[in-house]
Amino acid sequence: MKRWSAALLALVLIISILSGCGAKSEKDVVQGLSKKIEDINSYQTDATMTFQHNGKKQTYQANISFQKPYYYRVALSDGNKGNNQMILRNSDGVFVLTPELNKSYRFESNWPNNRSQAYLYHSLAKDILNDPNPGFTAKENQYIFDTKTNYNTAQLSNQQIALNKDLTPVNVRILDKDQNVIVTVVFKNFKVNPSLDKSIFDVNKNMTAARIGKTQAASSAAETFKVQYPTAKISGTTLSSMTPETTEAGEKYVLKYGGQKPFTLIESKSSAAVSSVPMLASGDPANLGFSIGSVNNNTLTWSYSGTDYFLASDKLTQDELITVAQSTNGIVVK
Repeated sequence: MKRWSAALLALVLIISILSGCGAKSEKDVVQGLSKKIEDINSYQTDATMTFQHNGKKQTYQANISFQKPYYYRVALSDGNKGNNQMILRNSDGVFVLTPELNKSYRFESNWPNNRSQAYLYHSLAKDILNDPNPGFTAKENQYIFDTKTNYNTAQLSNQQIALNKDLTPVNVRILDKDQNVIVTVVFKNFKVNPSLDKSIFDVNKNMTAARIGKTQAASSAAETFKVQYPTAKISGTTLSSMTPETTEAGEKYVLKYGGQKPFTLIESKSSAAVSSVPMLASGDPANLGFSIGSVNNNTLTWSYSGTDYFLASDKLTQDELITVAQSTNGIVVK
C-alpha cells in the first residue's frame, strides 16, 4: 500500500513539474517579446486588412518587409490587386509611392514610430510593452493581449493582439468605444530573419519594378471619373454645395460642407507625373486602408482609383479628417 502511495505521489509530482514548465506568465511573455524584438534582424510577412462598419467590409492586401535598423517596405493593394501603393523607409527618409501615376513623395516624418501601426510587428510589440496594464490570456496555442492604442483616431482606442507561442503575430482586432471590431489584420507566412537585399527598400528600383509589372496599364486614364460623397456623419455638418469646375488640368468637383464643423472636399481626375523624382510632402503618411495619404493638422490628400482628393478644414480634428476620407472611398461611418 505504501509502495502504491509513493508511486502515486511521484506521478502527481512529475505531472505538476511538467505542467509548470509549459505555462508562461504574462511577465515571462512580455520579457520574451522584448528580447525577440531586440534580437530580430529582419522579417517578411503578408497581411490581410479588413475594415468594417454597419455590415459593410473592405479588404486590402499588404506585403511587409523589415530590416534593421529601421528599413521598412509596405506594399498595399485592393482586393483586385489594383490601386497599388508602397510606403518605404530607408536611410534617405520616408517615401510614399504610387507607381501607376509615376508619383512618389518624400516625408520628413518619424513614421512608423509616431503612431500605432496594426500591420507592423514592432509597433504591435511597442503597444504591448508600453501598456502598464494590458489584458492577458494564455491559450493552448496563442497569447492574447488587450492593449491601448495610439492611432490617429480617438474612436479606435483599444486592440486585441494575438501572438503565436513563438511570439510572432497571428492577428489584430481594433475596437471602437462600443467594443465593435472595426479593423482586422491577419498575418500569414511570417518569416523571421530572412535574407533581404537592401535594394528592396530602394525608391527608384521599386518604382521601376512596379511600373514594369503592373497589370493595369494606363489605369488612371481608363478610370471613369465621378464624384464621391463622404458618408461619415459629422455632428452639425451637412453638404451645402457641390460645384463642378473645368480647368486646364481637367474637370473637378468642389464639395462644401457647412455647419458646426465645415470642411471642403475637392476631387479631380488623377494624371500621371512626367518625372518620378520624389516631391516633398508635408505632414505624415496616413494609411487609410485603401490608400496612403498625407495628413497634417488641417488637410488630408490622397489618390484612389483614378481620382485625387484634397480635404481641408480649420474645424475638423485630424481624427475627423481621416474618418471623412475613409468614408469617401467605401468605409461607411455613422
